[in-house]
Amino acid sequence: MNTAPEVHLMQVTPRLEIRNLVRHFSGRAVVDDVSLSIQAGQVTCLLGPSGCGKSTTLRIIAGVEMQDSGEIYVDGTLICDTHFRVPPERREIGLMFQDFALFPHLSVGDNVAFGLKGSKEAKRARVEELLARVDLLRFIDGFPHQLSGGEQQRVALARSLAPKPRIMLMDEPFSGLDNRLRDGIRDETLSLLKEEDTAVLLVTHEPEEAMRMADEIALMRGGKIVQQGAPYNVYTRPVDHAAVAFFSDTNVLKARVQGALAETPFGDFLAPGLPDGTDVDIVFRPQHLKIDFDRGGAGPLPTPSDGVAARATVQRARFLGHESLVEFRMDHDGSVLKATVPNVFLPAAGRVMWLTVKRNRCFVFPR
Repeated sequence: MNTAPEVHLMQVTPRLEIRNLVRHFSGRAVVDDVSLSIQAGQVTCLLGPSGCGKSTTLRIIAGVEMQDSGEIYVDGTLICDTHFRVPPERREIGLMFQDFALFPHLSVGDNVAFGLKGSKEAKRARVEELLARVDLLRFIDGFPHQLSGGEQQRVALARSLAPKPRIMLMDEPFSGLDNRLRDGIRDETLSLLKEEDTAVLLVTHEPEEAMRMADEIALMRGGKIVQQGAPYNVYTRPVDHAAVAFFSDTNVLKARVQGALAETPFGDFLAPGLPDGTDVDIVFRPQHLKIDFDRGGAGPLPTPSDGVAARATVQRARFLGHESLVEFRMDHDGSVLKATVPNVFLPAAGRVMWLTVKRNRCFVFPR
């Protein structure tokens, strides 16, 4: 009798793993049972509003803040719990912050070499290698004040990578750069970190930055990670209304559940598992509101994908450069819904139009 061969899946040890971190300040849990793991070469973004515990989590991992409970592992080895603690300088963890903190009295080369061990020749070779990779080798003997903000950021990156850290912690490192430079420098930084096979934990409050850089996003709120996953999944499968709203503007329809359905002017929405009488918010983004013209007092016919059309009046339309934003006042209850349309679309205020919403882009949450 033939038997199928056994398949053994090899478990890959995370480069960084934190388990159940808790930190209190003044009796309040600023970091509340936070757990996550990051593989070598992976970029994870801790994303959330100011004051949600992101930076405190980073400081605990770096060793400059002590947790009240929880454990931190690097390559499967415990480096910190409430009884045992590897000093920050021995954790092989690099740090990058908004303040580049370059030493003004040291040359660019000496800034990058700061903290390197080994012979003078070996240190010089490592400095030259990294400065060449960030296209700043010509400034090796210059000083930080002679560089632009973007160039100083790249020097700070090179300095952080010089000792070949296994993990890089980055706290809003690009927020001090102007928009013109930011995208290019983010991309350069990400490329270099990937080449070094460094595990990266990036703290940001900017959803666009997290979507652009991260392999995985951990959405944080009130000290807790409320959702974690690939950027596409976090964006398209939000856990609640606040998770939708953190990434974009939202529209909200208010309804009540009856027979597992929520009735709205756009037709009925499925609300499985919610008991009758539950008040719900039906949440969707402005780009998923479809606009149609009035045809003698009638709108488009209902479809399974778009539901029923509802009548509305244009309140205001603005061109935003790459898209247009149109605000509508709904006939049925006077509420205002927003639609974004690619390119230029500027209907006059007072114009009657019909709206539908893509059913597979709507989220039904208990209110």
